[in-house]
Amino acid sequence: MKLLRAELTKFRTVRGWVIALGAAAVVFVLLSFFSAFESHYATPALPSGPGGEPVSDTYVLVRQPLAGDGALTARVTSLSGQPGLAPWAKAGIIAEPDTNQGTGYAAVMVTGSYGVQMQDNYTHDSPGLAGHVGPASPRWLRLARAGDVITGYDSADGTHWTEIGTARLAGLPRTIQIGLFVTSPVYFPAGPENGTPSAATASFDQVSVRGDLPRRSWTGDPVAGSGYYPYGPSTPTWRQLSAGSFTISGSGDIAPLVGDILSPQWAGASIVNGTIAALLFVIVLATLFATSEYRRGLIRATFTASPRRGRVLAVKAMVAGSLAFAAGAIATAVAEVVTRHVLAANGSYLFPQSGLDLARVITGTGLFLGLTAALAVALGMMLRRSAPAVAAGVVLLIVPGVLGAQSGNWLMRFTPTAAFAIQATLPRSSLVTSVYTPPNGYFPISPWGGLAMLAAYAAVALLTAAWLLRRRDA
Repeated sequence: MKLLRAELTKFRTVRGWVIALGAAAVVFVLLSFFSAFESHYATPALPSGPGGEPVSDTYVLVRQPLAGDGALTARVTSLSGQPGLAPWAKAGIIAEPDTNQGTGYAAVMVTGSYGVQMQDNYTHDSPGLAGHVGPASPRWLRLARAGDVITGYDSADGTHWTEIGTARLAGLPRTIQIGLFVTSPVYFPAGPENGTPSAATASFDQVSVRGDLPRRSWTGDPVAGSGYYPYGPSTPTWRQLSAGSFTISGSGDIAPLVGDILSPQWAGASIVNGTIAALLFVIVLATLFATSEYRRGLIRATFTASPRRGRVLAVKAMVAGSLAFAAGAIATAVAEVVTRHVLAANGSYLFPQSGLDLARVITGTGLFLGLTAALAVALGMMLRRSAPAVAAGVVLLIVPGVLGAQSGNWLMRFTPTAAFAIQATLPRSSLVTSVYTPPNGYFPISPWGGLAMLAAYAAVALLTAAWLLRRRDA
């Protein structure tokens, strides 16, 4: 306790250090605010799925009403795309209460690269037959309704059927819409940074319906979303070749929305920018806390009063880390409130953020800065001089983030910069091909895994510093 009190007193009595710690928190908030203020991307109104999540709901539908229980069956004989076939291009059959945006649904479909899938309510899916569809390998699809339960089936020959899964659409009215649909999302033929609009065309035949049909003719509709697929057709693009044969083209997607598709500006980038500025303050401050006694020759007195040098190092790291944690957590809490208010005022869409996610970002960012301070103290005690210690801290904690965002994700996985993942809050989906890269708010490591990577570096640095302290003169 005496040693801890002594180190706290050392920090508190140097007015410049106290001011710098406060400045780190203030700069964190101000830079986050200005970053958010400069973002003026206005988000169009978004449809919400049954779970409240933002969704894309854009496709071409050829439909008719079904009253009560029944079934829809169709064979898909081809699926092609322009400028190429997107992996999540979809063509299949669907059942839904209406064609309103964000309505619940169940569908069985062939896809560009993922075989047959049964999907419902935008976020759930079950795999069916694998492989690509074509004239030599058609796929039969079936949806059967029994009350609120929709069951999906597929077949490779139209005789032997396999159940894929079921979906319960609560509150399904007696009369629903059933039909054939086609849609195609953004296509990435040359890598994740080169998305381009796409369209898909599918051929259906052997279409049959079992059940009470109030209207026995088919109607084509472009189910248009929020403008994220403006290249989609404004009028139905379909032809009925015979009583049970159709060709349909469509663009868009039926899926949850994820960050970079929704907006080119990641809302959390404001907090990241503030964190980078605070890191610079913390690296310099914690390094000076460790090296100032070497510069003034006071380290001998400290080691004379406390001969256990490893203990001195641990207490210095604890003091610097605790103060940085407190400043970082407080600044993050304020910046979260400020930036979300500013972004909302600018018209940007903000994904829902749970209380647990908010607590993780606030606590995790505080730990990020606290572990950075401990690492900087260790570097200062190892190198004994401020300039090289600060330079080493910048190289370890900031440079990899700059390079990793441009050249590769491995730097964001295996360096201390991985700790930025603690600030990730954007949803991602296996049902959406997207640009899951750090500049868009997606990190190649889990939030707590990234923080653990920084903790490992700090632990190694502290152990190395303790070993060097015991081996060399003060």
